[in-house]
Amino acid sequence: MTRYAAMFERCREVGEGALGAFLMLGDPGIAACEAYLDALVAGGAGMVEVGIPFSDPIADGPVIQAAAQRALGAGIRTDDCLAMIARFRSRHPAVPVGVLTYANIVAARGIPRFATELAAAGADSMLVADVPTLEAEPYAAAARAAGIDLVMIAAPNTPRPALERIAALGSGYTYCVARPGVTGADERLQLDHQPLFAALAEARAAPPVLGFGIATPDQVAQALVHGAAGVISGSALVSRVAKGESLAQLASFVAALKAATVLDFAPAAL
Repeated sequence: MTRYAAMFERCREVGEGALGAFLMLGDPGIAACEAYLDALVAGGAGMVEVGIPFSDPIADGPVIQAAAQRALGAGIRTDDCLAMIARFRSRHPAVPVGVLTYANIVAARGIPRFATELAAAGADSMLVADVPTLEAEPYAAAARAAGIDLVMIAAPNTPRPALERIAALGSGYTYCVARPGVTGADERLQLDHQPLFAALAEARAAPPVLGFGIATPDQVAQALVHGAAGVISGSALVSRVAKGESLAQLASFVAALKAATVLDFAPAAL
């Protein structure tokens, strides 16, 4: 059983949704970032998604773009990111780690080598945000050969043939976008995802996890009520790192999000 499968099974057993948390590797520095990653786990994140700093992250909004620029400005490169993942894995052997990246980063090393290096570092999946489903087969093949998952993105307006390809090529979980556009923390979600979730289930795709705009406990609860197996919060966490919040403050915020994954959640003031 993979770490993702084990995580989803644990959540089903206790009647919760999965909570994923995203940070940009190397922001605001290697040691500080690693401490913040540990704070995500301390707060209750069931899985962690990390970004490799890239100069043109087209799927990311201004908060995550700024984090990538800070990390690049500090000299963070892919080798540094692989080392950070490896150290995280040694500290947290059971927590699934997914890598969100872009095709240029992968191409610089070669698809098979990149997937193999992620696996060697202890990562569980890769999501290449700017690769369309029609071009995803080489990435899926490399991920399978390396023993990791290829996470693919789905949206409410994704055509059925593309959803079939996502189901056939993707694994681990399916990243479902909560709204159009790029990443960011929204005040209100506009959820109409039941047809998407139903289509993914019919195609036997990996469990749907909702991201892009998950920033409050209420939004976590809304996503799960609408049928998501879990959520990923990114910009809301990255913005707190940018403001210099303490490890305890970040862990407390994650704990509030985690509390909302329980089916009988009642919102509490943050």
